Amino acid sequence: MLWAYDLEFFTLDYGSKEYGMTKQHLGDRIVYPLMKEGYIHKYFDKLTPSQTFEDHLFREETKFNYRVRYALTQKARLMVQRFYRSLH
Repeated sequence: MLWAYDLEFFTLDYGSKEYGMTKQHLGDRIVYPLMKEGYIHKYFDKLTPSQTFEDHLFREETKFNYRVRYALTQKARLMVQRFYRSLH
C-alpha cells in the first residue's frame, strides 16, 4: 500500500512491472486479498460510464483492451498516514 499511496490509480499491468511479478500473481497474492479486506477498490471498472464528451472522443481503450484501474480506499490511506507518522 505504501507503493500505491502516491498514485491516483493503477492497473495490474503497471503494478506487475513495478513489482516484477506476473499480473496473475500480483492479483492473487496482493490486490484481491486487499480488496476483500477493504483496502483497495476498483477506481474505474469496465462498466463505469464515461462522464464527458472528451472521454468518448479520445478514449483509446475499447471493450477488447480495457484495463481496470484500482485505487486505495480511505481506510488504506489512513493506515499509510499512521505508518508515516509513526516513523517520525
